[in-house]
Amino acid sequence: MASDEPVRLFAPGNTGSSGLARDLRKLTRAATIVAVFTSPAAFVWFHSHAGLSVPWALLWTFVEVIAFRGLVDIMFRWFIPWPSLFGADKALQQEDVIARRRVWFWRFWYRLAVWIVVLGVIGYLIYQASLWAFGDSWLSNAFGGQSPAAVLIGLALQMPILFLANFLIFFGPFLLMASSQIRSYEPGDADWGVNLDDVRGQAEAKEEVRRVVTLWQSGEAFEQAGGKRERGLLMLGAPGTGKTMLSKAIATGFNCPFVSIPGSGFAGMFLGMDAITVRLLARRAKKLARKWGGQCIVFIDEIDAVGMRRASLGAGMVANPGPATMEDLCFYGRDGALTPTGDLILETRRWRERLFTERYEATREGRSGLGSLVRAAFPGGMGGMFGGGQLALNQLLVVMDGIGEPRFMRKTATNKLNSFLDATYVIPQRIGRMKLRLPKPRPAREQIYFIGACNAPIEALDPALIRPGRMGRHVWFRTPTKDDRKDIFDLYLARVDHDDDLDSAKRRDELARITNGYSPAMVEQVCSMALTHAHYEGRAFFSWDDIVEAMTTVESGTAVNVEYIPEETRAVAIHEAGHAVASHVYMKGVESTRISIRKRGQSLGHHQALEKEERFSSWRHEEMGRLVWTLGAMAAEHVFYQENSTGVGGDVMSATARAAWMVGSCAMGPEPIDVNGSYDTEEEREEARDRILKRFERIGLQIMRQSGGGGPLDVDPIAGVLSERGKRATAAQLLGQAYVAAHVLIEANREGVERVAAVLVERRELHGDEVVELLDSLDLKVPEVDLLEESSWPMV
Repeated sequence: MASDEPVRLFAPGNTGSSGLARDLRKLTRAATIVAVFTSPAAFVWFHSHAGLSVPWALLWTFVEVIAFRGLVDIMFRWFIPWPSLFGADKALQQEDVIARRRVWFWRFWYRLAVWIVVLGVIGYLIYQASLWAFGDSWLSNAFGGQSPAAVLIGLALQMPILFLANFLIFFGPFLLMASSQIRSYEPGDADWGVNLDDVRGQAEAKEEVRRVVTLWQSGEAFEQAGGKRERGLLMLGAPGTGKTMLSKAIATGFNCPFVSIPGSGFAGMFLGMDAITVRLLARRAKKLARKWGGQCIVFIDEIDAVGMRRASLGAGMVANPGPATMEDLCFYGRDGALTPTGDLILETRRWRERLFTERYEATREGRSGLGSLVRAAFPGGMGGMFGGGQLALNQLLVVMDGIGEPRFMRKTATNKLNSFLDATYVIPQRIGRMKLRLPKPRPAREQIYFIGACNAPIEALDPALIRPGRMGRHVWFRTPTKDDRKDIFDLYLARVDHDDDLDSAKRRDELARITNGYSPAMVEQVCSMALTHAHYEGRAFFSWDDIVEAMTTVESGTAVNVEYIPEETRAVAIHEAGHAVASHVYMKGVESTRISIRKRGQSLGHHQALEKEERFSSWRHEEMGRLVWTLGAMAAEHVFYQENSTGVGGDVMSATARAAWMVGSCAMGPEPIDVNGSYDTEEEREEARDRILKRFERIGLQIMRQSGGGGPLDVDPIAGVLSERGKRATAAQLLGQAYVAAHVLIEANREGVERVAAVLVERRELHGDEVVELLDSLDLKVPEVDLLEESSWPMV
C-alpha cells in the first residue's frame, strides 16, 4: 500500500488513512473467511486423529480458528502500520478500536505462550543435564523424598502468604494508626448537638455554605439545567472562628455519612504510608456513600498540614504581605498587649487575627498523635527524603478527580469480556438491534464532597488543590467583631440561668464591647463559669458581677490578691487614669472597655479599648492619637509627681516602635505646626517652626528607648529607622509632639484625672459603660497651646 505522498497523521478528513483502514478491513475479513472454511479440517483432525469427543473437538476447533485469526492480525500489524483516523467517520474509528483491542488481546496470549514454551524448554534441558551429570536419585534426596513438582508448588503457594504475613507484622501497626485517624459517622451514629443556627457571628459564611450544601443535597434540577455541583468547599480563617463547628452543623443537617480526618493524620513514617491513608479514606467514603444513597462528606481539618505548596512551587512560601503592622511589631502576652507589661490593649481587626493565631499555635504545640510522633522522631521528615513529602497531596488530588469514575471491578470485567468477544472474530457486535457486548460502565453514582478547614493564608496552599473542580469554592471566616460577640452571647446566655438585667439591649451591647478578642468557646466558658460562681454562693442565677469575675478568670487566671501600699496604689491608678483620659480625648474612633489596677501576671494594671468600627487602615492623626494614649501615663506621672516611675518602660518601648514605624513604613511626620505671632518674613516663621521641632526632638530623644534588648527595636524596620539620622530625628519629633500633647491635656484636666484615679482606688476595676460614663462625666477639655511660650513646654 505504498504511496508517493506521505500520510499526514493529524490532517482532518485524511482520505489516505481512511482508504488504508478500509483495505485492512477487507483483508482481515478475508482472513476470517479462510479460517472459517478451514475449520472442518481442524475438527476432523481433533476428532479422528486426536481421539477427542465431539464437544471437546468442537471446542478446540473454535480455539484453533480464533487463535489462527489472531496470529494473522498480529502478522499484519508487523508489516502494516496503524492508520491515523483523526477526523474520519465514527464507524471507521469504532472498527479501529475493536481491531486494536483484538491485536492487544492475542499479542498478550501469544507472548505468554512463547514465554511458557521457552521456560519449559530451559527447564527440560536443565532437568536432562542434571540426570546426565548426577543420576536420577539426587532430586528425590534434595527434596526429602518428595516430588520436586509438589515441593515447588507448595513453595509457590506459601511465598505470597509469608510475604503478606511479614508485611502485616511490620507495617500493620502503622496502617492501624493511620486508619484510626479516619473517623466515620453514619446518620444516627452521633448527635453532634450542633445545627446551623448554633453557628453565630458568621452570617455571610453560613449563607455561602448553605447555598453550596443545598445543591449538594438536592441539585438534580440544577444539573439538568446545565450546572455543575461544586466538588469541594474550603473554609479559611483564623483558628477558633467556627470552621469546625460549622462542619459539624453541616453533618447534622445533611442526612448523609460524614468522614473526618485531621491534616496531620496523613503523616506516615515510611514512604507511601500517607498515600495509603488517602486511599483508605476514599474507600471508606465511597463505601458509605453506596450504603446511604450515594452521598458522603469528607471533612479534612487543618488541611494546610497536607495541602501546602509543593517543593517545585516553593513549599509554604507566601508572597510578602507588605509593611509590618504595629500588631506584628508589638504583641505581648496572651492578650496581645502593646507593651511588655501588658497594660495597653487595643482591639483592632488585625489584633484579633493575630490573637486567634497565637492561641492556636499555643494549643497546637501540646497536641499528640502520629504526625507529631513522626516529626519528633524524624525532624527533617521522612517524606522530605522521598519526593518532598507530597505523596499524600498528590494522591488526594488524584482521588478528588477520580471520585466519579466507573468502579474498577466493573470497568475491568467489562473491558476483559468485550475484548474476549472481539477477539473471537466470529461473534458480531450486534444482531439487529440487540447488542452482543456489555455496555460501557457508567460513572459511579456516589457523590463524595470534600470540606477543608485551613488556618494558613490561601497563598500557602497548593494551587492544584484550590482550583475550580476540587476545592474551588472558598469561604472566609472573620474573627468575631463586637456585633458578632453580641450574637454569640444571645446564643449561650439563652442556655444558662441568668439575671433578667443581662437580657437588656444595653447589657448585651456592653458584654460584647468588654469581651475583646473572645472566641465563641470563650464566651461559652464565661457563661458557664459565671453560673459556677453563682451556685457556689447559693444563688440560682448569675448576675453582671459574676460574669465580670468569670471574664477575669478566663482571661488571666485568678487575679493576684496583692495589696499595694497606699502610695503605690494611687500611683498605679494615676498611671492608668492618664491612659484612659488621653484615649478618651484623642482616639475618637475608639471606646474604652476596661480600666483596672488589679495585678495580673507582670501587669499592675491595664487599660483596654476597641475600635468602634472595623478598619483596614488609619490616618496620621489617628496614629498620633495612639501615641498620645501610650504616653498619657508618663505625662500623668510627671504632672502629679514631677518625675516618672519605672512602670513607663513598656509604654516607652511601644511608643518608640510606633513612632519609628510611622516614619519608616508609613511616611508619616509630625503634625503641622501653627506658629502664632507676627513675623516680618517667611524665613523668620520657618526658623520659629524649626526651633519648635528641635524642642520636640530633644524631648523625644529623652523619651526614645535606646537600650535594645529584644523586641521590635532589634529588627527592621524599626532598627533601620532609628539607625538613620534623619528618620531618627523625625521619629523623635513625633514622640516629643505626642508627649507635649499628653502633658498639656493632663495638666489642664488634673482634677478629672484625679477623680478617675480615686474611683479606681475604690473599685479596683471598671468595665464597659462604667468606664465610658465616668470619662464622659469629666467634661475633658483640650486647651489652646502657644508653643512660643516657655511655660507651655513640659520638663522631662
